[in-house]
Amino acid sequence: MHTNALTLLMMQLIVIIGVSRLIGRGTRWLGQPLVIAEVVAGIVLGPSLLGWLAPDLMNALFPTDSLPVLKMLSQVGLVLFMFLIGLELDPKLLKGRGHASVAISHTSIVVPFALGAVAAALWLYKDFSDPSVPFSSFVLFMGVAMSITAFPVLARILTERGLLQSRIGAIAITCAAVDDVTAWCLLAFVVSIVRASNLAQAGLTTAFAVGYIAFMLLAVRPFLARLGARVASREGLTQNVVAGTLLLLLASAWATELIGIHALFGAFLFGAVIPKEGGLAEALSEKLEDVAVVLLLPIFFAFSGLRTQIGLLNTPEAWLACGAIILLACLGKFGGSAVAARLTGMRWREAGAIGILMNTRGLMELIVLNLGLDLGVISPTLFTMMVLMALVTTFMTTPLLQLFYPTEELARDRLEVEPPAAPGSTPYTVLMCVSHQQAGPGMASLAKALSGGEGAQLHALHLVHPERVSLRTESESRALEHETEGEGALAPLLGRAKSLGLAVRPLSFVSTEPAQDICRTAEAKHADLVLLGWHKPLFSQTVLGGTVHEVMQAASGTVAVLVDRGLSDIKRVLVPFIGSRHDRAALKLARRLMRQSGAEITVLHVTSSESNGARAQVDELFPAAEGSGVRLKVVQHASPEEAALEEARNGGHDLVVVGVGAPWGLEDRVFGLQRERIVRDAPGSLLVVHESEPVVEAAVESQAAAPAVASRS
Repeated sequence: MHTNALTLLMMQLIVIIGVSRLIGRGTRWLGQPLVIAEVVAGIVLGPSLLGWLAPDLMNALFPTDSLPVLKMLSQVGLVLFMFLIGLELDPKLLKGRGHASVAISHTSIVVPFALGAVAAALWLYKDFSDPSVPFSSFVLFMGVAMSITAFPVLARILTERGLLQSRIGAIAITCAAVDDVTAWCLLAFVVSIVRASNLAQAGLTTAFAVGYIAFMLLAVRPFLARLGARVASREGLTQNVVAGTLLLLLASAWATELIGIHALFGAFLFGAVIPKEGGLAEALSEKLEDVAVVLLLPIFFAFSGLRTQIGLLNTPEAWLACGAIILLACLGKFGGSAVAARLTGMRWREAGAIGILMNTRGLMELIVLNLGLDLGVISPTLFTMMVLMALVTTFMTTPLLQLFYPTEELARDRLEVEPPAAPGSTPYTVLMCVSHQQAGPGMASLAKALSGGEGAQLHALHLVHPERVSLRTESESRALEHETEGEGALAPLLGRAKSLGLAVRPLSFVSTEPAQDICRTAEAKHADLVLLGWHKPLFSQTVLGGTVHEVMQAASGTVAVLVDRGLSDIKRVLVPFIGSRHDRAALKLARRLMRQSGAEITVLHVTSSESNGARAQVDELFPAAEGSGVRLKVVQHASPEEAALEEARNGGHDLVVVGVGAPWGLEDRVFGLQRERIVRDAPGSLLVVHESEPVVEAAVESQAAAPAVASRS
């Protein structure tokens, strides 16, 4: 079947993106950044694996005449990506870090550069470079290639591990920023030398480059500052502003390509000079990031994979050379950074962590290597060795960091643990966990009813998926922890809370383990209730599956899931009751709703002809007393679930508070193909309650706090 160019390109994109995401699932499970999956996917689709197992399939999928199209698309993707890297580099990162960052960053450039330039070049030049390549160019290129640190990968690892706000994270991200700027400037100089026909032309190219940088800083940056102020104060980021920005980006890339230092430098420089204040940089990043990272960047990885031929390493000597390159790279970057950090006064544990982080190379290394291969400075064999070095040094970062800084220590460092209040004055504390905006308002209304609006501590938690922060800067990450009602997933909750007069403390951070982080936060905040929102999952239907199931299994207290169907004012509450510990926890919450907001409580005790033992428990929990807040209704029914649904449909209740349990059709399970019937068919909002330990019996509580039973029917 004949395949035209467009059909072939569509097929290539489907395969590239699909394989990258598929492998990404596995690397995420291993705790690795997505860039590892994309590099591996590129190698899998190239001659190293697919070409070895099924050469005809690889040639059909990636014929030689289609590679120029992939190369051009990958270059467009790289231009956009380098622009985003420039947006990410906030000059504030380079200020106020002290002598430690200066010493470590300089050492982490000088030591690996020297090792790469002297040892690697003297040893590798005669075997892995073309004789036509000047020795000086090869020396300088190997030095730069060894001294690169992958700023975006490092930023993602720091945010995922919760280290960005720590001293180690701040120093590492500062050093990486300095490293990248320095390395790219050095690489621009190397490219100008390689492309120039003589030393005079190289000097002219360097002079033009310096002039262009001055023009961008002195003329373009003030203009962009005015544009950013206008975007922030007026109509926002319109399509005209985006179009104008893209035109300037392409013009900058074109200018540096014309000068002779490659288009990527122009894209990087333009992103770097855009002011980070005013929201322009953040808005542009949100607009362009997904297109660049999800669609175009995997093409670059696939193209790099097609050029990586592991089969070229077909002798023990070649593999020995590859291992030596990896060892040399680790020795220069890890060793240099760690020793420098130790000499600045850090403990060896902290210094080792700095060295591990600085040894991350990832995507930035691949960009440098592809540039070297295109220029003919390095051979395909050396290119393959260096790609493997980039993979190994990136892959080792997360497990070694986990060894140096376990998750439990990171959680304690990240969360501010609030000391318990004095006996007798412990405030009622609710942790509201919001995954999407729709869940927020109902949670605020329920928190108001539970707390009465005074004397309670209310926390709103939003966990950010790491894929949404791949290019998040330190300042943006800090802003998450001070989220206001203006934007974000917490905005509707905070807005409703403000209208109700509630003081809610927002908390948001990046999480790769949402269930564990929810439980850790609840423990740190001494939460009496962990309140989860619910929305329809992509595949599973059960309310009690996925993260909810994990939280219920791991939490040490009461967990409740709110199924919100327009919950606002809570006046009438239904509590189906048989007698399990979850039912008792539900009853305890209902009693609090009655005491704090005056809600009328109907306790539906469902019994059967065989047994009515639970009736005694209700009598014990609700001794006869004065008052009209609680009505106990006893019904005999073969199906407790059906009885609860009938009462929910006919009783006109604002909220049904029900404990987890098989009698109510609410079984705690990981996955379900059908939503629980009581959740599906109940007309109003539900609060599904899970208790990890038996609740304290109401009979032993003070008589003044006990609710009255108004009537028995």
